[in-house]
Amino acid sequence: MSESVYIHVNGRLMDLSRPQVMGIINVTPDSFYAGSRTQTEMALARRVEQVVAEGASILDIGGYSSRPGAADVSPEEEMARLRRGLEVIRRVHPEAVVSVDTFRASVARQCVEEYGVALINDISGGEMDAEMFPTVAALGVPYILMHMQGTPQTMQQAPHYDHLLRDVFLYFARKVQQLRDLGAKDIILDPGFGFGKTMEDNYALLAHLDEFGIFGLPLLVGVSRKSMITRLLGITPDDALNGTTVINTLCLTKGAHILRVHDVRQAVEAVRLVQAMQAQSSRESYIINP
Repeated sequence: MSESVYIHVNGRLMDLSRPQVMGIINVTPDSFYAGSRTQTEMALARRVEQVVAEGASILDIGGYSSRPGAADVSPEEEMARLRRGLEVIRRVHPEAVVSVDTFRASVARQCVEEYGVALINDISGGEMDAEMFPTVAALGVPYILMHMQGTPQTMQQAPHYDHLLRDVFLYFARKVQQLRDLGAKDIILDPGFGFGKTMEDNYALLAHLDEFGIFGLPLLVGVSRKSMITRLLGITPDDALNGTTVINTLCLTKGAHILRVHDVRQAVEAVRLVQAMQAQSSRESYIINP
């Protein structure tokens, strides 16, 4: 079985040795997957109820679309969207563990201080706001450090690496040290599938995902209905649930601790099935090698 891995959320420990499922709550009008958009309070409340009922242990709310080529929005507009969503979450499920998907330090601080948000999920790894790392350290909340080449507006314009794995590993090593030097505690790594990556890059990361264990940090993956699935299979995001579940299952076998998904029930089932297999694998190893 996996070694115990914990993060501090809302004054308690969350055990990631059993992989957790993070349900996506979109309050953007232009998310790449239309089925995830929630534009009314009623739709938001239904979405929150759904992901909690299906087994999500973390709700990830975002007010800035990070799809390739997405339009920029002001910090004020992003925060207004987030407030609307966070107020619904706190009314419907006040005890929910919430992550905010933002690269702006001021937005992250407001969400933590005003709404008790438990985690910060930064697609830019601190590259788009120099105040993010000091803010994370000061707030003392877990930080999801994602790798992205470029910005949401430019990331898919001919991404290139001298050596993909080396470049991503060096990026994480440098960023983790910067965060630790500032006093940040709980750091979660996200290799950034689809963010400044070619199709081949995405599958190379998947093939070597278990090697990220060298950092000794929790690993989050977000592949839900992304183009690495739709382009390869020649389908639309609406038809990508099966492909998403396959990739999520592979990620679980390679050490993923958190799955960030649109479709919670299917991800929770994948976790249960993989955990059942791994439990038997450990038991059989013990019998053979007492």
